Amino acid sequence: MVTDLVIDTSAVLAVLLDEPSRSALISATKGCGLVGAPSLPSEVGNALIAGFRRRRLSVEAVFKAWAGYQTVRVRLAEIDVRNALEIAVELGLYAYDAYVLETARAERLPLLTLDGGVARAAHHLGLKLAEVDK
Repeated sequence: MVTDLVIDTSAVLAVLLDEPSRSALISATKGCGLVGAPSLPSEVGNALIAGFRRRRLSVEAVFKAWAGYQTVRVRLAEIDVRNALEIAVELGLYAYDAYVLETARAERLPLLTLDGGVARAAHHLGLKLAEVDK
């Protein structure tokens, strides 16, 4: 049984913003410790502001989602940024995506993501992905 999972911004936002996959994500993480890349809080904040700037989120929704994020127990991992940058260069990824992949690699934990590009990169690197029932 998996006791810890690495979770990325896509999965966190789906829960916070009540996306259709919310209940499946909550079920998939029940009883698990959540581990995030050290950039996770910044990424969540950036995504919320991007949603506001694109007029997809109201000011109230931004702050409600941020308050919700602050209640989620996530251990932020320490990673070797150079390793993550090597992954980014090798696979043509953004550094933030590589931070998540390096977190899963360094922690030797399955990765929970809704981002298809990150999932493909994880597969390429031989990382285990956590399953989400749809």
